[in-house]
Amino acid sequence: MRRRAIFGTSLAVVAAMGLSACGGGGDGGDGGSKTVRITLANHVWTDNIKKALPEFEKQTGLKAEITQLGEDQLSDQYNVKLNAGSSDIDVMMYRPLQEGRLFAKNKYLADLSEQVKANKDWDFGDFQSGPVEATTYEGKPVGVPIITEQEVLYYRKDLLAKAGLSAPPKTLDELKAAAAKIKASEPDVAGFVARTGKSPAVTQFSSFLYSFGGDFVDGSGKAAVNSEAAKQAYAFYGGLIKDSGPANVSTDMGWPEAMAIFTQGKAAFYTEANSLYKNATDPAKSKVSDNVGFAPFPAGPGGSKPYNIPSWALGVNSSSENTANAWKFIEWATGKAQTLAQQKSGVPGARTSVWADPEGTSTFPKDLVEAIAASTKDGVGHDRPLVVKVAESREIVGQPIVDAITGKDAAAAADTANAAFQKFLDDEAK
Repeated sequence: MRRRAIFGTSLAVVAAMGLSACGGGGDGGDGGSKTVRITLANHVWTDNIKKALPEFEKQTGLKAEITQLGEDQLSDQYNVKLNAGSSDIDVMMYRPLQEGRLFAKNKYLADLSEQVKANKDWDFGDFQSGPVEATTYEGKPVGVPIITEQEVLYYRKDLLAKAGLSAPPKTLDELKAAAAKIKASEPDVAGFVARTGKSPAVTQFSSFLYSFGGDFVDGSGKAAVNSEAAKQAYAFYGGLIKDSGPANVSTDMGWPEAMAIFTQGKAAFYTEANSLYKNATDPAKSKVSDNVGFAPFPAGPGGSKPYNIPSWALGVNSSSENTANAWKFIEWATGKAQTLAQQKSGVPGARTSVWADPEGTSTFPKDLVEAIAASTKDGVGHDRPLVVKVAESREIVGQPIVDAITGKDAAAAADTANAAFQKFLDDEAK
């Protein structure tokens, strides 16, 4: 049966690369190969796990063969090999919210329903609900989250004290008022900064959307970016940047540009992923490292609902002929001991028990740990639309953000985006 192309690669290209569309490379059937072939992304998680591999090999008697690639190379490799049904990848590190739905829909990821139940000590119930939601497809687990992110509020302690604010804002209305107050009293400092680029901003905007009570789609799967909650969220986010953001703010900022403004001392508040916190607290990177504080994402009308997502997960290639041993690697790499070791090195994991362990949070700032705890409690397991063509969807739902920042009618922009997004959803469902 012909596989669906991931990014449009034809079978002719696959054939030209010497790969068979029916797979190959296994030796002796499932469980027969003592070598587990693992494809991982360039990441500190990968560097850490490579150092620990002798432990895995000693425990299991298996050999781990690692292929480590940059994100673009990783996508290219998956594009060709998974589309061809190749069996020479056993374990795959993938991005649940970027390509997870596509991989699951095309049946590239094995159903792990039986594996996650098999070992009570491994304890699948220990994983946070948001990341598990993102690695589940049609009710079946197809991956195990290994790296998580939550959106939190970064702020300047010194500027709050100077403005007479005794604590960081607990609500979005308080954030708006505090940002306006600081900007009015500090001409060279923005009250608030965040991502402004049409696609990059969708991630950070999502927490505002959820906290206003909205989402990208409704319960029946229909486009919902023009709901009353969504319109309010677009207007709020755009208005916050327009009124209290940096002077002459551009509408193409991703996290590096927004973070630079904050770390150069040019903003009081900044909502961003917790995983980037060392950029703000490292004196070598930040002029304000001594004055950075962290707080939970402020509550909106719908409560405090930041995203709590897995940025990366491990899955088993459904065409692998070595699935039993592939699972042995995942079980070890995502177990409590390895998750604790990773988290101590600064890689946020998805296990509740590790976050509850003082050793697991010993290397994080205390107020950041508290902010993360609040985020994981009520966090939402996606930070963008859950679709196959993620990049295209972000362009559509991100346009009202840009329009609101530039002073256009956010409600009208949301109506236009909703019509385009519904057509996108309809087309994708065909």
